Amino acid sequence: MAITGIIFLGWDVLFTIKGVWSFNVNYIVGLTFWGLPIEELLFFLTVPFACLFIYACLNYYVKRQISSKITQYISNFLIALSICVLITFYNKLYTLVTFSLLPVLVILMQYVFKSAWLSKFYRAFIVILLPFYIINGVLTALPVVIYNNTQNIGEHIGTIPIEDHFYCMGLLLMNVAFFEYFRTKKQLAR
Repeated sequence: MAITGIIFLGWDVLFTIKGVWSFNVNYIVGLTFWGLPIEELLFFLTVPFACLFIYACLNYYVKRQISSKITQYISNFLIALSICVLITFYNKLYTLVTFSLLPVLVILMQYVFKSAWLSKFYRAFIVILLPFYIINGVLTALPVVIYNNTQNIGEHIGTIPIEDHFYCMGLLLMNVAFFEYFRTKKQLAR
């Protein structure tokens, strides 16, 4: 989580400086680091941990998996969607970064590393969307996080920008990739 957190915190700092989003002072304690509220830093510990827990629990209790063929279709769809969004909205910073990172991660996991766990990730992501809609819905409805719609597509599901779904997917995919890498490395060491 630390590796992914550092990458995404850099992204957050940049986005805050560039005005892609800001934080409503009425809902934060006021303690900041690198221009980010402490709550945002804690987000990169609590949310990935909770999502990795969901991922691990699903893998333990649910043995049925998405087939490799369907997994590849999902990956191809995400890659194609990202390319189409990039072509159309290349001038929106949040959209540009989100839809540039996601296809790179998906290509790496699907085609370069041929990650056997990718189907499990897609299954877990569907389950993770439920708490995502609850928590992110509250954060964007109050609003704790204020988005600059000139830096994103401008389309929302409820109050949640479309990009947040794919930002979340990229964040979690990177976390699961490191989780699986270190877990496998530890098993091989035994």
